[in-house]
Amino acid sequence: MARFALGPEHAGLRLDKVLTQLIPGTSRGAAQRWIREGRVRLNAQACRPKHEVSAGDVVEAEPGPALPSTALPDASVQLSVLFEDEHLIVVDKPPGLVVHPARGHWQGTLVNGLLARPGMSPNLADPEDPTGALRPGIVQRLDKDTSGVLVVAKDPVTREGLKAQLSAREMERQYWAIVIGDCAAGRIDTMHARHPRSRIKFTSRTSEGKVAITEITRVESLFDGLATLVTCRLETGRTHQIRVHLAEQRNTPLLADTVYGRKLSDPKLLAAEAAIGRQALHARVLGFVHPVTGKALRFAADFPADFVSALGALGSQTALPTDP
Repeated sequence: MARFALGPEHAGLRLDKVLTQLIPGTSRGAAQRWIREGRVRLNAQACRPKHEVSAGDVVEAEPGPALPSTALPDASVQLSVLFEDEHLIVVDKPPGLVVHPARGHWQGTLVNGLLARPGMSPNLADPEDPTGALRPGIVQRLDKDTSGVLVVAKDPVTREGLKAQLSAREMERQYWAIVIGDCAAGRIDTMHARHPRSRIKFTSRTSEGKVAITEITRVESLFDGLATLVTCRLETGRTHQIRVHLAEQRNTPLLADTVYGRKLSDPKLLAAEAAIGRQALHARVLGFVHPVTGKALRFAADFPADFVSALGALGSQTALPTDP
């Protein structure tokens, strides 16, 4: 049982928020669960998560066990590891690999493969995530058909530290994309929400939802604007953000995007689409500060062969980078 005497810096704060400050690696959801389970007492009395504390209050807390994952280990999932220590693992996700179990993909995902590795605990479900039991340690996700670099936490302190960097927009995330049409560079700043008429789509043509910001840089115009090779830097990380921004805000959807793309007729584009066979988006660079060691880390994932083939079909002359 941990015991804390609160100071003036805590006065007026909710008890659940104070616990996240007092016990490193504790999420707001975990603190609320402990309080509801009777594991926390305020001035030797039962309490509620929303109770506002005062200077001089005494908090006693017995942290509960982490929620176990319901995902099953699967050693058959092959992973390309870029970096690993006892706190986190950085992988190069191939196209076609689903990140975590969900409807239609209960086995054979990245999470299933990670759980089969030594040192990867199933007890990392984020209590603030309604489906956290299916994605232990996951703080960022890539679509099934997006390739590239991804970081996964191995402990609660690391998970919460990475989440904080994402929330503060301090994590570097650079993607490379092949788009249909002549894509203009610039900063796209919109709201982002579920599409009102499609269960599987999102939209930036809305006044609701959350802010989404993407910075686009032109790398090469292909066949006089028939297609464009671009990089996209994310300030925020909404579901399908790059795909939506390119399609709706630039009218230049990703090559071979079956959800936000368009039907093609030009033989050059058709050849490139056949070469890649999936949306032309690659998470090339990921940079962050290690939540435990404090060291700045930066990783780059090599371009997959299908992405390179699609560029070749479009006559690209760009020398793709081979280092971070």
